[in-house]
Amino acid sequence: MMAPTTTKAGQKGSRDIGLTKMLEGRRRTLLDEVQGKIRDGRRDSTKEREVLDEGESSEVDIQDEIEFALLQLKAETLHKIDVALRRLDEGTYGQCDECGDQIAEARLRALPFAVRCRDCEEAREAAQWRERMRQRRGSSALFVDRVN
Repeated sequence: MMAPTTTKAGQKGSRDIGLTKMLEGRRRTLLDEVQGKIRDGRRDSTKEREVLDEGESSEVDIQDEIEFALLQLKAETLHKIDVALRRLDEGTYGQCDECGDQIAEARLRALPFAVRCRDCEEAREAAQWRERMRQRRGSSALFVDRVN
């Protein structure tokens, strides 16, 4: 278990200060990228598009969808970083949301915004996988051909 890094006077320990700086730096980088993409998107949408044939237009649409998906991932990561920073301020950083145990330091180094320990995360992923399989089995029954 990791010991809390807050001093008796309520000041942050060196680990928390380092994590805060790292998360804030990552947050600034992502925020700059997201804001830049949004500005570029607005600028592109105000420009008249060249006349494209069907193939070129399809390729542009696919590229736009990929860029939008990447933008969504960056926005989700920004949210996770904000939550981690808040948890650092509250003194709950590194504590599993599910079981309350401490999250392994190696896990936090690899994924600084982790909110669950490895065991709880694996259990959650397994439950999600089972639910997807259950839904697929249910939806595939709708398309069964009946031969008389």
